Amino acid sequence: MVKLALGSIGDSLSGGSIKSYLAEFIATLLFVFAGVGSAIAYGKLTTDAALGPAGLVAIAIAHALALFVGVSIAANISGGHLNPAVTFGLAIGGNITIITGLFYWIAQCIGSIVACFLLQFVTGGLVVPTHGVADGITGLQGVDQGVTSLLFEDRFKNY
Repeated sequence: MVKLALGSIGDSLSGGSIKSYLAEFIATLLFVFAGVGSAIAYGKLTTDAALGPAGLVAIAIAHALALFVGVSIAANISGGHLNPAVTFGLAIGGNITIITGLFYWIAQCIGSIVACFLLQFVTGGLVVPTHGVADGITGLQGVDQGVTSLLFEDRFKNY
């Protein structure tokens, strides 16, 4: 059952709330900086070679450790959401008010933006490597395969 609570600006701007927003900002900044920084570092160390299984695992571990640190920093202060989707779910579930959720979103987005600017400054403007589908497969084919996989997974989950 949805238990939406709008909340008030006064409660959302109290000293404890500001501390929570700051915790989300710092934790999200660290998560994005370390996670995306690991992808940039891998691309630089391998001179932009194709992403192999070892590199994928290394980048995933860096993201996991950065997420662990970010949640550990913010858990006792703000709940350690670090993700606007998590914040949205908690707001819809009634665990936080809508107004507080909006301020969390703002803090998380600004934290990730600042992390990207810091990475751009620290790396001298290196491009963040992006990865796509395998050679010979279009983006639409990749989406089709993903949706088909989800449909079959849902269908066979009931048996």
